[in-house]
Amino acid sequence: MKLKKYMFMLIMAALAVVLAACGGGEDKSETSTPASSDGEATSGESRTFKIAHVVQESHVWNATAIKFGEELEKLSDGRLKVQIFPASQLGAEADMVQQIETGAVDFGFMTNAYMSTREDSLNAWFMPYLFNNLEEAIAMRDSEEAKQMLETLNSQGLLGLDFMFAGNRHVLMKDGFAEKPEDLKGKKIRIIGSPAMQSYWEKVGAGPTAMPLSEVYTSLQTGVIDGIDIDLDALVTEKYYENAKYLTLTNQTTFPTVIVMSQAVYDQLPAEDQDIVKQAMKTAVDWGIQEAITREQANLETLKEAGVEVLETVDTAPFQAVSDEVKKEFSEKSEIVKSFIETVESK
Repeated sequence: MKLKKYMFMLIMAALAVVLAACGGGEDKSETSTPASSDGEATSGESRTFKIAHVVQESHVWNATAIKFGEELEKLSDGRLKVQIFPASQLGAEADMVQQIETGAVDFGFMTNAYMSTREDSLNAWFMPYLFNNLEEAIAMRDSEEAKQMLETLNSQGLLGLDFMFAGNRHVLMKDGFAEKPEDLKGKKIRIIGSPAMQSYWEKVGAGPTAMPLSEVYTSLQTGVIDGIDIDLDALVTEKYYENAKYLTLTNQTTFPTVIVMSQAVYDQLPAEDQDIVKQAMKTAVDWGIQEAITREQANLETLKEAGVEVLETVDTAPFQAVSDEVKKEFSEKSEIVKSFIETVESK
């Protein structure tokens, strides 16, 4: 009996080896292939990239992220896809950037406001009254200075890919328009925590109050703040106009997102996929920019139909002294900012 039991076990072991060898050729995963010996992913790998941002799904930045995913799939024959985490689902922007640095998240559509707290040169986009409209800001997207700004992010473990825009910034108030600094004196204005924005609003004489998007609606509703510094797309998608009815089209700054990718993730991609990522992102941003321009007018009409009082023409002369102070302050901090201002003003 013992001999029979021993022979049975021996036969079963041999059979297991044969089955394992036969199964070695089976496709065990549809989502990935092994990395090469140096850690770089091999060509032909399927992957789903994670994208994080702070805005709602109806915002133009999210639409651009969706477009990026569509282009990735098309260029990679369906191998590369995206999963988008909107509206701060993965935490505050500081948390998102940390996750991107480590490679836990692949891409971020980060506000230039937050990123300007990490890199001085990005404050260039927030120089007051530098752009009369969104088109003028977009024209600087491919400037040498803009490329230099993106390159400065390399030291943070981030690959700066592009700038995408949401529109210029305006002022929405609960009570009256913002035609001159006196109208803003002592008013609590919600801003995004950017050094340049903070400086501008302090010099205007307002009380700049930084807070996350999630708190703005109720803060307007309850009177914690008197107004907000906002782009029209966010104003419509977040419905802040339900609690404040006076919109002044000041165009005091523009509002880009800085599109970044984890350098660690990018470095592991095969060259073919690196090229696909860059091509897909450029196509998506080119599309998104035109969408943002289209939305500017559409959003304005939406606000008017909702009963918002709109002051469309503003004399910026009363704000000139403050504007000059801010430009001088940040030009002294960064040669890129100085060059950026000079290039725009020379046009």
